Amino acid sequence: MTINPFIITEDYVAPEYFCDREFESSILRSNIINGRNTVLISPRRMGKSGLIAHVIREKSMSEAYTTFTLDLFPTSNLAEMILLLSNEIVGKMKTREGRFLDNFVSVVKSLRPGVKMNPVSGELEFNLSLGEILRPQESLEEIFNYLKEAEKPCLVAIDEFQQIAEYPEKNVIALLRSYVQKCSNARFIFAGSNRRMMDTLFNSPSEPFYMSCSPLYLDVIDREKYWNFTKGHFEAAGRIINRECFDKVYDKFEGHTWYVQRLLNELYERAANDNHITSDTVSESVDYVVKLNGKAFEDQFKSYPEAQKALLIAIAKEEKADGITSIAFVRKHSLKSPSTVQSATRMLYDKEIITKDGTSYCITNRFFAIWLDKVYGSR
Repeated sequence: MTINPFIITEDYVAPEYFCDREFESSILRSNIINGRNTVLISPRRMGKSGLIAHVIREKSMSEAYTTFTLDLFPTSNLAEMILLLSNEIVGKMKTREGRFLDNFVSVVKSLRPGVKMNPVSGELEFNLSLGEILRPQESLEEIFNYLKEAEKPCLVAIDEFQQIAEYPEKNVIALLRSYVQKCSNARFIFAGSNRRMMDTLFNSPSEPFYMSCSPLYLDVIDREKYWNFTKGHFEAAGRIINRECFDKVYDKFEGHTWYVQRLLNELYERAANDNHITSDTVSESVDYVVKLNGKAFEDQFKSYPEAQKALLIAIAKEEKADGITSIAFVRKHSLKSPSTVQSATRMLYDKEIITKDGTSYCITNRFFAIWLDKVYGSR
């Protein structure tokens, strides 16, 4: 079966389906090799996870380092982070070292309750539950001690790192910084999509991680490189997309990686049947993807208070909205008051429903913005 080359899942597939990022890859690779930890910041769905996977799966990297990756987005406290990290370490290492589990729990003693005997095979397995993590701060220190003692250098990539700032434990960031600083056997990549929070964590003099990492900001992929990547994959499959249609997709989503990929994925499929992609095909594909998500968008929209709903509709109409707390903006969109807009803005921004680009606000999910404008734009 022919694979659609415009990958839209978060799983990294292969280098041939990865577009460009040569400059960013070289920086990340250099940081790892030369012992510099990296803070990688980009808007959500711009491709930071793919970039990390692209670099750490290179043969030279996989041979030189044992790599661990975890996404902190679903975590809400330190114990949940420990659960993710310990399972990742055990999952990666158990197939490489025969007595790994014994070695692991001899260092990470606080997680011994997770070692259980399989009733069928009689073998020891690591099956840790959240309730068995009784001393998470002690476990964190022990895990870092394990990383320091590992025979092979380690590479730890932590996605959505800013989530740690929301943990109820107040000294986690300071503790983590002290352990990272002393762990010379490991390299770290701290990635995050909330630029405001990540900038605070790594660029504020009052924060423990201040000036401790080499910064790497991920922007959109260059238009020409993206076009050559797109044209190459279409032509390789005997399908056609013209430059006008590609530009329409790229401009519609301002080069934002996942949204461009989602449309190209759709157009690639349609080209197999029609073999002739037009500007109308692009518009039809956008409408189709938005329609597929319509019920989810409707349920999401219903969950917001009225003031937030009104502001979302106003921003969707503008696409990029400036001066949203001004009297002119409030009157134009029949909003209640500047103070109400300010409060709604803060709530939506904190939940990353809207984002800020310079002085302009826009809705983070581009398809949600299109749905809002279609359903409520004329009202």
